[in-house]
Amino acid sequence: MDTLINRREAIRKTAMLMGTALTASMISFLESCKNIPDLNYKPVFFNEDQARLVSEVAEIILPKTDTPGAKDVGVPNFIDMLVKECYKQEDQKKFIDGLNEFDQGANKKYGNRFIECSSGEREAYVIETHKDAIAAVKNDKSLPRPFILKMKELTMLAYFTSEPGATKVLQYNQVPGAYHGCIPLSEAGNGKTWA
Repeated sequence: MDTLINRREAIRKTAMLMGTALTASMISFLESCKNIPDLNYKPVFFNEDQARLVSEVAEIILPKTDTPGAKDVGVPNFIDMLVKECYKQEDQKKFIDGLNEFDQGANKKYGNRFIECSSGEREAYVIETHKDAIAAVKNDKSLPRPFILKMKELTMLAYFTSEPGATKVLQYNQVPGAYHGCIPLSEAGNGKTWA
């Protein structure tokens, strides 16, 4: 019957037990708070992490405002399908290599993969790499097209060929009428580009 413990020992063991329970729940909570975005389509060419990266970059390029964002109109799905179906194998490899290099650059700068960075860090990184890519292309036109510029082109192509992009963002008339050469701008779509 020497298994009785004194009050001090009981408090110490209870505190250790509570600390362990708190730590385990805290770890669980912190794990659930990771900033990894959801994926809203099933990729056919990219793996899930690559698809998330493509989705987030596309959404940063064309975010949701009063018009649908890139994710809303299916831009990531379009890019995934386009790279799989239309790119040659060597071009697919270049695209994936560029995507991986982009991700590694974010890891080097922020200590996290791109999709694990905060939304502010992701946006800042896209803007920074875009500026760097434009400067690099201006300085040496013989360089291969940087990944971020390819992503921007594919995002714009996918967005403006989608129904919401063509009808809600661009001026769209399903059956164009007669040509009226001299009319006020307000009658000609208020300066919107025609789809």
